[in-house]
Amino acid sequence: MTTSDASDASDASDASDAKKTSPAPKQADNLLLQRNGPLTRELLLTPGEFGLGRVPARLKPDQTTTVVCGFCSTGCGLNVHLKDGEAINLSPNTDYPVNLGMACPKGWEALTPLRATDRATTPLLRNARGKLERVEWDVALRTFVDRFKAIQEAHGKESIAFISTGQIVTEEMAFLGALAKFGMGMLHGDGNTRQCMATAVVAYKEAFGFDAPPYTYRDFEESDVVVLVGSNLCIAHPIMWERLCKNKNRPEILVVDPRKTETAMAATAHYALKPKSDLTLFYGIAHILIQRGWIDPGYIEAHTVDFEAFKAHVADFTPARVSEATGLSEAQLASFAEKIHNGKRVSFWWTMGVNQSHEGVRVAQSLINLALMTGNIGRPGTGANSITGQCNAMGSRMFSNTTGLFAGHDFTKEEHRKKIAGILGIPEEVIPTRNSLAYDQIIEGILKGKIKGLWIIATNPAHSWINQEDLHELLGRLEFLVVQDMYATTETAERAHLVLPAASWAEKEGTFINSERRIGLVKKVARAPGQALADFHIFQLVAQYWGCGELFKEWKSPEAVFQILKRLSKGQPCDITGIDGYTMLDERGGIQWPYPEGAAFETNERRLFEDGQYYRPDQKAKFAFQAPRQLPEPTDEQYPLTLLTGRGSSSQWHTQTRTKKSAVLQRLYPKEIYVELSPVDAKRIGIEMNEWVVIASRRAEIKARAFVTNSVKPGEIFVPMHYEITNKLTFPAFDQYSRQPSYKACAVKVRREEDRG
Repeated sequence: MTTSDASDASDASDASDAKKTSPAPKQADNLLLQRNGPLTRELLLTPGEFGLGRVPARLKPDQTTTVVCGFCSTGCGLNVHLKDGEAINLSPNTDYPVNLGMACPKGWEALTPLRATDRATTPLLRNARGKLERVEWDVALRTFVDRFKAIQEAHGKESIAFISTGQIVTEEMAFLGALAKFGMGMLHGDGNTRQCMATAVVAYKEAFGFDAPPYTYRDFEESDVVVLVGSNLCIAHPIMWERLCKNKNRPEILVVDPRKTETAMAATAHYALKPKSDLTLFYGIAHILIQRGWIDPGYIEAHTVDFEAFKAHVADFTPARVSEATGLSEAQLASFAEKIHNGKRVSFWWTMGVNQSHEGVRVAQSLINLALMTGNIGRPGTGANSITGQCNAMGSRMFSNTTGLFAGHDFTKEEHRKKIAGILGIPEEVIPTRNSLAYDQIIEGILKGKIKGLWIIATNPAHSWINQEDLHELLGRLEFLVVQDMYATTETAERAHLVLPAASWAEKEGTFINSERRIGLVKKVARAPGQALADFHIFQLVAQYWGCGELFKEWKSPEAVFQILKRLSKGQPCDITGIDGYTMLDERGGIQWPYPEGAAFETNERRLFEDGQYYRPDQKAKFAFQAPRQLPEPTDEQYPLTLLTGRGSSSQWHTQTRTKKSAVLQRLYPKEIYVELSPVDAKRIGIEMNEWVVIASRRAEIKARAFVTNSVKPGEIFVPMHYEITNKLTFPAFDQYSRQPSYKACAVKVRREEDRG
């Protein structure tokens, strides 16, 4: 789409214009009733409840109510202040067990993106001239159904797919997964949580038997040694950093990161290893701990399996070998191991620096192994703890019905399909017997001509997907691309054939599940603009128009779906049958899973594995390991620098779809894209501070402002992930087990802008 087309699309979203094109209520009423009955009429024509009106009746027009923040996975409680039924301001809740009265810049500005002028307010359909134009919901939905069914008829059931998100509420994720898989006959659907959390999911499943982050945020306050790996905690998760700062034990904070991040600067020790040498490092630390007898044989014997094989595996990871591979001295390695040994409560934390790696699953498991072999799990201040990215990535992992059947069940197991079919009251044969393709394989399916239609919900892959240039070209090959989003101006929406306008966080209700497994409540405290609808109600409409509405007759509201999810979770590690409903979640400040029927609410912060019992059949945790693999794209003479990517500031979020709508947040980070490079490399290349430079990989070139700093070592550069052109550079490598993209390291070169030599 050209710039002018994008402008047309934005203009087409204007709420006042949308009203002018709406049919007379009686005419529309007759049309919709004739086509799909009273549910469609209720959703599209009844103001006040379904995206068009003010707050629901359960809230008073002038009250303050607590909702869970819709940005990151921390899951803070925010008090939203209502006046005359409008959300006018917010403040952090001082009693909410997550943030205890704190909020980051994004949290303070959480309401601002809702009021952006480029909100999607009406459905938009690309016309014969190639421009998006306003259409009525009836036209949009008929087009949606007709085009996707035609593709399926021409190319088979597997020719359409969906890409979901960690941004919508759990009940909507569940509805989408059930609708697509059981109602529309789709086999393939994945979520953008594949980009951030798939590695941790696979690592936990193999080691523990279930995707189960074991910790509570209180562990930040109770550790005496905190190991942070690939995590710039004070920038990416500021409230978790605040919780760590509340620790009265004067903990050792050990940061493992190639770059001297803000977190590394505040640490007691920074281990600036070579990029992607972390698996070798942690095998080397395990070697030292074993050699010196600094392990817990009793815990290993009682609660784990395969330790002897792991011990044999790390025997070759001597300090000399590890020092050469990581760039850390043997003295640093010895000090690292000794600090772990001296700790009484050691916690290991990781996030995207581990997950977004070509061998991230094994790196995550190397940290799990360290926790297990030292007995640092199941006690306060301990654990092998993955920190989630998106606000509802955990909800996606548990209940999205994408690459795994609801609540940790398995599409490939007949007994699981039979169980789920019985709970939902649906024919067993509508449940797929095979797993979906992963996100990257869906994209590859477009390349191979197997995927012809794609439905993208609340995510922006045209900005965020690895090797962005290729994705832009591939999206153009689709016969039909539907984007369902709160904005009509994202890089992905601008390429769509059909845009469906969706309500945002705080314009609907449901639940999020945060990093510590806490289920928190989202409430509708603001009206959605124009004809935008909650994703939940869009899914209801799609079900009606597709002709499978009868399958979802019980899925009447988000809270009704929550009750369904409770039944699906029964007997699973994530059992939540003891939660009555939304009122209980609201009154308790959220509840961590598991919370089975009959559970006693003794405390609002609970960790897993206190009894040493894991979710594998033998109830023991498994040591998992593998030889380190080479970097997929190492540096060479032509591309001598390693590109690192990550968060740039606490005021930026992912593709900036929402944060760039806030003038306050925009003032807190550089408007222009920048690159950090070392003084050594700057001098070698002849680059001055603030000069425009060109960064080139084997895939693309981009321009950025030079920021000369000792935060990066010679041979490495850093570019924040939030700018739309960053992922033109990244190399499309994926972890072989989790299929998660490796964003964090690829080979590049830098030159002065005017230097073409």
